[in-house]
Amino acid sequence: MPEGDTVYRAAAKLSAALTGKVVTRFDIRVPGSATADLRGETVHEVAARGKHLLHRIGGYTLHSHLKMEGRWDVYRPGERWRRPAFKARAIVGVTGADAVGFDLAMVEVLRTVDEHTVIGHLGPDLLADDWDEAEAVRRVAADPREAHVALLDQRNVAGFGNVYANELLFVRGIAPTTPATEIDVQATIALGERMIRANLPRPERTFTGDTRPGRRFWVYGREGAPCRRCGTPIRATSLGASETSERNVYWCPTCQPG
Repeated sequence: MPEGDTVYRAAAKLSAALTGKVVTRFDIRVPGSATADLRGETVHEVAARGKHLLHRIGGYTLHSHLKMEGRWDVYRPGERWRRPAFKARAIVGVTGADAVGFDLAMVEVLRTVDEHTVIGHLGPDLLADDWDEAEAVRRVAADPREAHVALLDQRNVAGFGNVYANELLFVRGIAPTTPATEIDVQATIALGERMIRANLPRPERTFTGDTRPGRRFWVYGREGAPCRRCGTPIRATSLGASETSERNVYWCPTCQPG
């Protein structure tokens, strides 16, 4: 599941393949930006902001969001793609490499000076050089909603996804329905930052320290299984700011008393 660490690694991979090179192929397969043509322009960088990817090319930005299923792959010219061509939503080609975005939920081309219209709403980015922990703490601490919902709101802090929210609240011993105003937000955010940075170099993220299959999570996706700490069956429900934004929530009723 793409979260802040996944997007950060994707940006690094794309930037290594494209930065400093002239675009020779530019194919956007979504309405609204399908006629955009940045061939002949130079790729300045590919940057991550929260869960958003920004290809900065010439005076323009190719903005994409992975959502749940999206991914970017880099191929040698002529190399067979690992996903069906009909799933490709964006292709950026340079000498020696083609970057292909599959199943992207959001793709658009805009002027770089207008990036604020698509990412200006985001809170402090956990993995950015200008990470502002104090501002993230202030925003989450002022949010009266459930802690799980407050942590997932990218306007509060950019980078946490559902896996991180579930695992972070378990490690902190916080029931997901506890109002964010009632938790130790500073300690929670600080732990979350350490978690996401620790997972950056790992091919498979882990929260338990065990990288073996089926052992990487404390609670996420483990409904009915015994808690790794106390043996109580893990419970599951759904929470969200609205019915359309609800996410699966997992917790141990003993280790995370409500």
